[in-house]
Amino acid sequence: MIGENRMQRFFRGIVNHPKLIITIFIIATLICAVLQGLVNVNYDMTAYLPNDSHSTVSIEIMQKEFDGDIPNARVMVRNVTIPEALEYKEKILSCDGVTDVMWLDDATSIYVPLSQLDTDTLETYYKDNTALFTVTIADDKRIEAVDAIRAVIGEDNAMSGDAVSTALATTSTVEQILKITIFAVICVFVILLITTPSWIEPLVVLGGIGVAVVLNMGTNLIFGEISFVTNAAGSILHLAVSLDYSVFLMHRYEECLKNDPDPKNAMVDALCKSTTSILSSGLTTVIGFIALVFMRFGIGPDLGLALAKGIAISLIIVFVFMPVFILALHKPLQKTKHRPILPSFAKFSKVVYRTMIPMVCVFAILVVPSFLASNENAFFYGSSEIFGTDTQLGVDSEAIEEVFGKSDTYVLMVPRGNTATEKELSDALHKIPEVKSILSYVDTVGTEIPMSYLDDDTLSQLISENYSRMVLTVETDYEGEQTFDLVETIRNVASEYYSDSYYLVGEGVSTYDLMDTITADTLKVNFIAIAAVFIVLFFSFKSIGLPVILVLGIETAIWINLAIPYFADTTVHYIAYLIISSVQLGATVDYAILMTDRYIENRQTKNKKDAIQETVATVAVSILTSATVLTIVGLLLGFISTHGILSQLGIFVGRGALLSLAIVLFVIPGLLYLLDGVIQKTTLGAKWYRNTAETKENISK
Repeated sequence: MIGENRMQRFFRGIVNHPKLIITIFIIATLICAVLQGLVNVNYDMTAYLPNDSHSTVSIEIMQKEFDGDIPNARVMVRNVTIPEALEYKEKILSCDGVTDVMWLDDATSIYVPLSQLDTDTLETYYKDNTALFTVTIADDKRIEAVDAIRAVIGEDNAMSGDAVSTALATTSTVEQILKITIFAVICVFVILLITTPSWIEPLVVLGGIGVAVVLNMGTNLIFGEISFVTNAAGSILHLAVSLDYSVFLMHRYEECLKNDPDPKNAMVDALCKSTTSILSSGLTTVIGFIALVFMRFGIGPDLGLALAKGIAISLIIVFVFMPVFILALHKPLQKTKHRPILPSFAKFSKVVYRTMIPMVCVFAILVVPSFLASNENAFFYGSSEIFGTDTQLGVDSEAIEEVFGKSDTYVLMVPRGNTATEKELSDALHKIPEVKSILSYVDTVGTEIPMSYLDDDTLSQLISENYSRMVLTVETDYEGEQTFDLVETIRNVASEYYSDSYYLVGEGVSTYDLMDTITADTLKVNFIAIAAVFIVLFFSFKSIGLPVILVLGIETAIWINLAIPYFADTTVHYIAYLIISSVQLGATVDYAILMTDRYIENRQTKNKKDAIQETVATVAVSILTSATVLTIVGLLLGFISTHGILSQLGIFVGRGALLSLAIVLFVIPGLLYLLDGVIQKTTLGAKWYRNTAETKENISK
C-alpha cells in the first residue's frame, strides 16, 4: 500500500481539480444513460446452462437437424368438439411466433370412434370435451405469441409452460423494477434524512450513487446481454451495497472538519483515514461477487461480473467524484445542518457492552445447528415454480393440471437408419409408466411403410438427414424427484440401444441438467468467496485472528438466514440460495470491517472496554444506515416482485442484512473483547494501549 504522503498528494490532486472531474463524470453519465437502453436482457434460465451440458448439446443438434423446436407451452380450450378443436389448432398455429402445434390428430387417427382409441393417447390431448394443445413458440417471439394465443382462446381458457412463464417474467419484471426502484430511492432518501446531519446530504449521497449505478448499467453493454436476475436485482443491490462507502466518507469528513475547518484539508484527511476501511470493504464485496464468476451456471458469472464492476465503479466514485462533489456543495451542506434526529449512541454502546458476552454465547450455540440446517433445504431448480398460485400463470397451470394432470414433452433423437431398433426402443419406452404417448416414425407410420411414401411435412418432423425423432408426452411435473428419476430412466433405456449416441431434450431434462450443474457449483463458489475475503482481510489488517472472527461472524449470519426456510418448511429456489451466500458475505462484511477498523484505532489510546464502547457509539449510525437501506431494498424486491427467484433473493438479502447487523453490533464486539489478547498476538504492526489493570488481566490469562 502506498505511503501516507503519496496518498495525501494523490487526494490533494483530486480536490484541486473539481471542474475537470465533475465535467468528465457528467459526460460519462449521460453517455451511459443512453447506452443502457441498448443492453439486451435474457429471461431464459436454460440459456445459461454450460455449453457442454447434455441439454445444450442436444438442443443445438435438434435445431440443426429439424425445423421444429422443443414444445414449450400447453394451451387448454374448454367445451369444444373434435372439429372445433381442429379449428382452434389452426388458429393457434397462425399466431405470430408459433412454429408448431401438436394435438390428437398428430398422434392417431381422429376419423374413428373415440372409444376405439388408446385411452392414454386420447386423454393426453382430449378429455371431458376439453382439448389440450402442445405448442412450440419461437424464443424471440414469446411475448407476441403468448398475447396472440390469449386473444384466440380468451380469458376463460388456460395456458402454461416455459414460454408462457418467460413471457410473463419479461413483461411483469420490467414494470416491477421501475416500481421497486422508485420505492427504494424514496426509502433510502428518508433513511438518509434521519441519519445524516444536513437536509441536503441525502441528495448528495444519492447523487453519487446514481452516477455509479448509471455508469454500471451503461457499461453492461460490454457483455452484449445480461440475465433477468442482473437486470432486475443488479442496480438495486448495487445501490444498497455501495451506499455505505459514501456514508462512511461523509461521516469521516464531518469528524475531520471539527479538527480542521478548511474543507479541502478536512477532505484529504477524511480520505486518508477512511481509505483502509472503504477499500477493504470494497475489495471484499468485489471478491464476494467475483466468486460467482466461477459458477458453471451462467447467471452466476453474469450477475457477479456486473456487480463486481459496479462496486469497482462505486469505489472510483467515492475516491474521485464524491470528494469534489461534496466540496462543491460544502456551503449548502453547512447551511442546511440540523440537530441530530437520532439520539446519541453512547447509551446504546453501554447496552452492547453489557449484553455482548451473553450474545456471544447464543452465537456459539447457533453456529453448528444453523450450518447443518442451511444445507438441508428442499429446492426448486428451474422456472416452473417461479410464479405462485396467485398469478394468472399459477391459476392457469392449476386449471390444466386439474383436467389433464401434470405433463411435459421430451424429444429423443437417435441415429437414423435402423427402424427395428427404433421400434424396440419405442416399445421399451412405452413400458415406463409416466410415458403416455410417443409420436415417432415407427409409432405413427410403422416399420413396414417406406419413407418414400410419406409427405415431406410429416417426414421432416420425424426424420432428418442423420436422426430419427421421438416426441414423448410424459405424465410428470417440470421438476422434482420424480421428474429427475424419470429423466435418468429414459436416458438409461436409450443408452441400452444407442449407447451415448442419443440426445434427449425437454424442460424437465434441462431442469435436471440445471440441478446437476448448480449444485456442483455450491461448494466451489462458497470456498472461493470465503478464502478470497479472508486473504483480503489478512492483508488489510495484517492479522490472522481478525479475518477468522469477521468471516465466522458473517458466515454464521448467512447460515442462520439459509436455515430459516428449513425450519419453516419452505422450498427454496436454488439460484437465490446459491447467489445469496456471496452477496450477503460481500455486502455485509463491510459492517464488520468498519467496526474492527475503528476498534483497532481506538484500542491504541484506550483500554478494551472503553475502546468497544467508543467504537460502537461512533460507527453505529453508519452501520445502521447501510444495513437499514439493504434491508428495505431487499424486502421491497421480495414483496413487490412476483418472480419467485427475484422475490426470494430479495427476502434473503433483507433478512440477511438484519442478521449481519445483529451479529456485527452485538457479537463482533464481544469477540473482539474476549479475544483481544489473541488478536494482539496475531496482528502485526498495530499499537496497543495498555494500563496496569489490563496488563495484570492479560498476565493472569
